[in-house]
Amino acid sequence: VYVGMMCTAKKCGIRFQPPAIILIYENEIKGKIRQRIMPVRNFSKFSDCTRAAEQLKNNPRHKSYLEQVSLRQLEKLFSFLRGYLSGQSLAETMEQIRRETTIDPEEDLNKLDDKELAKRKSIMDELFEKNQKKKDDPNFVYDIEVEFPQDEQLQSCGWDTESADEF
Repeated sequence: VYVGMMCTAKKCGIRFQPPAIILIYENEIKGKIRQRIMPVRNFSKFSDCTRAAEQLKNNPRHKSYLEQVSLRQLEKLFSFLRGYLSGQSLAETMEQIRRETTIDPEEDLNKLDDKELAKRKSIMDELFEKNQKKKDDPNFVYDIEVEFPQDEQLQSCGWDTESADEF
């Protein structure tokens, strides 16, 4: 493997037996579609998926191949593997992952510990990035101005009616 290799990730998946992460990528220089099998070792149903994903992504042998694969996607693949090792069906694992990766708007984030809060924030950041309109997007419009209808009289709040010199 040469150092300056440019590759574009096309697909990333998991194989359960024997456990491995499989990456389909395109070699930019030769234009060939290739497959890389990265064996998953020392992973059990009790393993931490985030830690396993970070270790794989930072592994010197796989680092250049996994640059374009998000850490969240690798975590998700490891969650599928952990579910399989725990004896869960694919549907049960998918439902569990869906619950873990969606944000409940009614949930009080102030009551979460630091690790859970960081997890929720990274989910929100990823959702923001996915929905963000960029300059390159075909339906990007610069400087949108929106008029909001003023059907009823605006209600004033008590907190903003006091003058500044009352403090």
